[in-house]
Amino acid sequence: MADTAARLYLITPVLDDASFAPRLAEACATGAVAAVLLRLAPADERTLTNQVKALAPVAQEHGAAVIIASEAKTDLATVAARGGADGVHVTGDPALVRELRDRLKSERALGVGAIRTKDDAMTFGEAGVDYLLFGEPRPDGSLPSLESVVERAAWWAEIFETPCAAYAPSLDAVETLAATNAEFVALGDAVWSHSDGPAAAVKAAAAILDRQEASR
Repeated sequence: MADTAARLYLITPVLDDASFAPRLAEACATGAVAAVLLRLAPADERTLTNQVKALAPVAQEHGAAVIIASEAKTDLATVAARGGADGVHVTGDPALVRELRDRLKSERALGVGAIRTKDDAMTFGEAGVDYLLFGEPRPDGSLPSLESVVERAAWWAEIFETPCAAYAPSLDAVETLAATNAEFVALGDAVWSHSDGPAAAVKAAAAILDRQEASR
């Protein structure tokens, strides 16, 4: 079970160029972001590598780890290494997870999402992932119920050592998900579409986590 407050894990929209850099910089400049998942549109290896080279330092210079994900049929381990990313995030394939774990070794993080069942979660944990992501939007944009994400994250955090991230569809859900003892609370649209900008959203979420830590 986590002994410290949950940290913030930001998930970008699907990006097809580096024009998102200013918004990423605004969010990460708060200093409150632990990690960023760069979701990259399918492209060839060189294009993806160049995108990572352009975007990763924007987050890393503020202390955030940069994890990459893409539906592209390209080698993400190579893209991460050449682009300077801190890790790779994949969905739902234990064989791929094991292959990437062998290749990434301990040099880069490996995360997994799109986890449908508790059995799947345990399989990925046994395959050596560095974290599991619960509750993120499905490919069609729909979301699992908040109750189901709370239940899954609390179950995992209670029993297993491998960290997990729980996706908050809104800032209102941050406190509830942090109470599960998940190591990370993940935020996507709640940050990027915030009426006062990404920095305001990150600061609001961080304040919620700080209050919760102070009340423990």
